[in-house]
Amino acid sequence: MAIPEVVKPAGLADYLAIMSRAVFQAGLSWKMIEDRWDDYLRLFENFDPVRVAAMDSTDIERIMADGGVVRTYQKIAATIENARKLLELEKQPGGFEAYLGSFESYDALVGDLKKRFKFLGALGAYYLLFRTGHPVPTFEEWEKTIPGDHPRMREMIALAREGGKSPESINR
Repeated sequence: MAIPEVVKPAGLADYLAIMSRAVFQAGLSWKMIEDRWDDYLRLFENFDPVRVAAMDSTDIERIMADGGVVRTYQKIAATIENARKLLELEKQPGGFEAYLGSFESYDALVGDLKKRFKFLGALGAYYLLFRTGHPVPTFEEWEKTIPGDHPRMREMIALAREGGKSPESINR
């Protein structure tokens, strides 16, 4: 299975795609979502936030009927709502990037992400921030605060470390 790499987001669509992947992976096999990721891209129009935000209940039913994605109504609806939230934040001075940098601490940012975005918990927030190159605590310290075992996250961190990313850039 390919472990997701750290990316430099080119725009809101990249943020929405990574956030949505975190949402859909929650409680499921990462491989299951990876194997269907092309269908997610197709059904959510490459995660273009303007197009996703314009989706309604008819679109949710269409996506659920397609069979290409895991049929979880709440997560599909959350993706649409999260696109709307991203667009709201993008309208603020400095946009979504400024929002991410406006918190005094990682914990404050994660607390707001969890409150603001649907189905984005502590693990999903770490995933989003790590994959988009934003400051996160070291995995070893963060892992102590999250119940359970997270082998895919551990592999993702190890891959980034092996890929030449400096520890400062992946564990700020």
